[in-house]
Amino acid sequence: MAKASVSKLVPKVPVPTVSGGSRRASYSASTKRALVDVAERLFAEKGYAATSLDAIVSGARVTKGALYHHFSGKQALFESVFERVEQEAAKRIQKSLRGEKDPWRKATVGLRAFLDVVQETTYRRIVIQDGPAVLGYERYREQEERSTFANIVEIVRATLDAGSWDLDEDMLQTFARIFFGAMSSAGESVATAADPEAAARRVEGAIGFLLAGVQSLVEQGVAMPSTLGDDA
Repeated sequence: MAKASVSKLVPKVPVPTVSGGSRRASYSASTKRALVDVAERLFAEKGYAATSLDAIVSGARVTKGALYHHFSGKQALFESVFERVEQEAAKRIQKSLRGEKDPWRKATVGLRAFLDVVQETTYRRIVIQDGPAVLGYERYREQEERSTFANIVEIVRATLDAGSWDLDEDMLQTFARIFFGAMSSAGESVATAADPEAAARRVEGAIGFLLAGVQSLVEQGVAMPSTLGDDA
């Protein structure tokens, strides 16, 4: 059989290729991830002020030029780290709520998950201690609400829906913001306490007491004051 005939019978196996653009994109993503990983570790260990860009690029084994390709400076890198730490915390809390049908159990489980998070070194240093000073109060609150506020809304909605109260969305959001503010303040008090575990127990006891009061109102069928949600 002729060579030409044989070649027609043998299927051609395509050789996978990686385009230059894909390779560069993959390298760029891994570089950014390495910078954020190293920055998170150093910010947690030493704090924002004591962490230099030289230490970050050295730990990530990249150049300063590579860092500035992804971030405008140390503050922008910190914001990326802050956002990741907050998002991971929010996911943990959300995971703890999954499958909880009883509203009071959901509130208690969510609270405990939150208190566990705020006692961790990385969260305490990056979010609670350095976050407000580095990002500024408004940006700090914006980032915090973006990541954890949805969990608070879910908990508040579940507890209020347990009653026979007919609250509109604006009123529910008002309750959620009040509770969110209380939780943020409580989280800060735990994170900065000399004994975080003891502080966490006190917070859990206090909020548990308040939740028990709301549960009692629900069980007694107490009506909401007519002034709530009244725009008049």
